[in-house]
Amino acid sequence: MADLQSRIDELWEHRDELAPGDREADALVTEAVDLLDTGKARVAEVVEDDVVVHEWLKKAILLLFRLRSMETVHLGPFEYHDKIPLKTGFAEAGVRVVPGASARWGSYIEPGAILMPSYVNIGARVGSGTMVDTWATVATCAQIGRNVHLAGGVGIGGVLEPAEAVPVMIGDDAFIGSRCMITGGARVGNGATLGAGTILNPSVPVIDAETGEEISRGIVPPWCVAAQAQRRREFPGGEFFLPCVLVLRRLPEGTPRYQLNDVLREHGVDV
Repeated sequence: MADLQSRIDELWEHRDELAPGDREADALVTEAVDLLDTGKARVAEVVEDDVVVHEWLKKAILLLFRLRSMETVHLGPFEYHDKIPLKTGFAEAGVRVVPGASARWGSYIEPGAILMPSYVNIGARVGSGTMVDTWATVATCAQIGRNVHLAGGVGIGGVLEPAEAVPVMIGDDAFIGSRCMITGGARVGNGATLGAGTILNPSVPVIDAETGEEISRGIVPPWCVAAQAQRRREFPGGEFFLPCVLVLRRLPEGTPRYQLNDVLREHGVDV
């Protein structure tokens, strides 16, 4: 893999010279994206509570778009026109895929995951036991942990360029409520629960409801219950309210999900 990495980095340095039809370059890039597709490599991971991005794999994805030409693909009554094929082999992989769901080649869906009518893009990873619910989207390079529930209409944003940019990271056992939008490399810790409609990105402050102190920007801590809120701000033009995420309560690691949801209901927040 180290040799492949060095060769991808070399191709990247000469990317302006590449074009469709370059078989040698295409073979190298395909080998790298196959590692993502089979789960043998991943775009990003958490190491000692820091996100480590494997930039060469993101470069491989970007090179793939440069090296591939548009093709028309027919699947049953549907027609697609794209540079990248859809993922196949779900039965052999042990993944349940409901009609209306699709995942692009270069994404990895672990055995035991469930895709309702939804979409998973290239470079993304969905852990075992996770449900990507109806109309939810897992965009480019997003990393979704195990036993996660992405409820209906959740939008997990993609981060592909620049290569060093951190993608969205969702920890194991998290619950992301309906219509939440998590973008721009934001991060949700293990076991955290977000109420419906929460918007989280690196510019959104995360505030402790008990103290009123800002905990972070765009990072929801593990094993807490959080919801969309607003805080008052004074401007020359008047008083306005800007979005924030409010941590309602922190709970012990391993707290059952129904108890986390009960906290939201106590505060009148939908799940």
